Amino acid sequence: MWKVWMLFDPRRALIGILTFAFFMVMLNHFVQLSTPRYGSWLNQPVAEAQ
Repeated sequence: MWKVWMLFDPRRALIGILTFAFFMVMLNHFVQLSTPRYGSWLNQPVAEAQ
């Protein structure tokens, strides 16, 4: 495994992996919120407190 890290700079590789993972998670959340099943609660009217 250490030979792999000799090819890549560990800091740059980990930052790249984490950045990619963050954008994939955000894309997944926005796709799910755009579906009728999971995004419908955004369009519901707010209930008034009594």
